[in-house]
Amino acid sequence: MAWSLVCPANRGIGFHLTRHLLRETRIPVVATTRRDVEGVKKSILSDLPDVDSDRLTVMEIDVTDESTISKAASQVKSLFPPSTHHLRLAFCIPGILYPEKSPSQLNQEQILSTFAVNTVGPLLLTKHFSPFLPKKSLDLSEQTPDATSLPRNHAVWLNMSARVGSTSDNALGGWYSYRASKAGVNSLTKTFDLFLKTRAADKAMAIAYHPGTVKTGLSEEFWGNVKKEKLFEPGFAVEKMLRVVNGVGIEGRGRCWDWKGEEILP
Repeated sequence: MAWSLVCPANRGIGFHLTRHLLRETRIPVVATTRRDVEGVKKSILSDLPDVDSDRLTVMEIDVTDESTISKAASQVKSLFPPSTHHLRLAFCIPGILYPEKSPSQLNQEQILSTFAVNTVGPLLLTKHFSPFLPKKSLDLSEQTPDATSLPRNHAVWLNMSARVGSTSDNALGGWYSYRASKAGVNSLTKTFDLFLKTRAADKAMAIAYHPGTVKTGLSEEFWGNVKKEKLFEPGFAVEKMLRVVNGVGIEGRGRCWDWKGEEILP
């Protein structure tokens, strides 16, 4: 049986993604938050009267604190034993942004915080949750609970990246720590996918993803600089993301994709 992971899910894309998965699929969803587990669960389930609340499990994870990730993984192992369950969709989407415009604005504490959340966080999630992905011996063709909403023959691990993480696409400069942290995400995604290729063959893959500019707290400061047609509502961004997850196929593994389904080169 399949289940899915969204980390974090208390707001922004993760919040809307969790609600979408609950509405449009039949698989259980493990959603995470740094605090207020019960409040977040209540908020996610708000106005979803037809959704079985038992399908949603909210757990506490702070991606800068490995002990919380390890504890959550242990809880998941009890809920979804690997002998009978597998992780089908994993969305690792933590992110913070300090938009430095010049080297004089660089702050060591902020730089370390950026890498801790944006790059090290997904790495630690990989460490503790990748064992739940299917192995090459598992036949997924008969286990997809909703073929219209999930990749039919493989699991997908998605790390949230950004177009600015591309060195070849960098024409404007600035955003030093954020750019570097997302370039790191692209690199670790490729490395992790190579591991999955050996461990799971074509049963599991990893991709990095750029959602565009979405109306969330992360980008709020920059909404005024974005053309109206390129500033996305979270619900629209989620639909585009899942379309790419379902559309790139196993041959798209290890690469970074944007919301249009086009590859972003390193």
